[in-house]
Amino acid sequence: MTPVPVTAAEVEAARSVIAEHVVRTPVVPSPSLSHRCSAAVFLKLESLQPTGAFKLRGATNRLMALDEDERRRGVVTMSTGNHGRAVAYAAQRLSVPAVICMSRLVPANKVEAIRDLGADARIIGNSQDEAEVEAKRCVEEDGMVMVSPFDDPAVIAGQGTIGLELLEDLPDVDLVLVPLSGGGLIGGIALAVKARRPHARIVGVTMERGAAMYESLKAGHPVAVTEEASLADSLGGGIGLDNRCTFDLCRTLVDDVVLVSEREIAEAMRHTFWQDRLVAEGGAVVGQAALLTGKVTAAGHTVACILSGRNVDMPQFVEVVTGPGTGGSP
Repeated sequence: MTPVPVTAAEVEAARSVIAEHVVRTPVVPSPSLSHRCSAAVFLKLESLQPTGAFKLRGATNRLMALDEDERRRGVVTMSTGNHGRAVAYAAQRLSVPAVICMSRLVPANKVEAIRDLGADARIIGNSQDEAEVEAKRCVEEDGMVMVSPFDDPAVIAGQGTIGLELLEDLPDVDLVLVPLSGGGLIGGIALAVKARRPHARIVGVTMERGAAMYESLKAGHPVAVTEEASLADSLGGGIGLDNRCTFDLCRTLVDDVVLVSEREIAEAMRHTFWQDRLVAEGGAVVGQAALLTGKVTAAGHTVACILSGRNVDMPQFVEVVTGPGTGGSP
């Protein structure tokens, strides 16, 4: 087995570091999914974080580790939106300058939320990889500190605290469905869950369009993919050809990866709204999509879906949830 670059002890340590800055989010049952799947299905509501998504955990843990010189120089990152908002929020609370580099694919509501937090939001190119070029320039020429969206041990450890909470609320969990993008979320959760419950299955779910980690795992090494517009915009972007942490974590600890289509994501958004009464962005409901389509079999098990965020463009959300499809539209 490949040695993992982050330890369970680092996840445990992160919990105390971020405790005063993040919400311990609830786990709630989904009666409709439980009935549909013949399983006990629960939702972990990371959408209730102050920034509307799980990313606050990892960003806070990373920024809390900055020394005084690094805080003075400021931080920079590239983001599909939610990580940038989390970095901006943590930076504002710690009085640290922040630059957030994003592509033109990032929804306007996410860009504006970042600017409202006082960060310098820069729109560069048509992919996260292009935005990363500007972020690296800020490091090399301006001396800023990079805060990776996923490929950083402190970020991964912060996201892993979700797994610790999950095990406290669902000690008998058999299956955890996690939105998969760069791998920081699923890597941290898998590390935490498997340290205490090694036989629990961890399944990553992502969109069919530009599934970077899926393609990389299939190839056996990090590969570049073309980033495309998707309802699951928060799952876009590459994993970095020089990936240091998350590729190995996913290859070692993740049991399976499932792809869902745009139609299936839309149906899951509708189902989550009308049946569970929750607002969620497309990238947050891919686990539910996998269950609704039968791409993941859950019968007889205790299942947790990580509902990772709510920062959806509301006009688009209204259009999706009032459209035709399964999931209980009126």
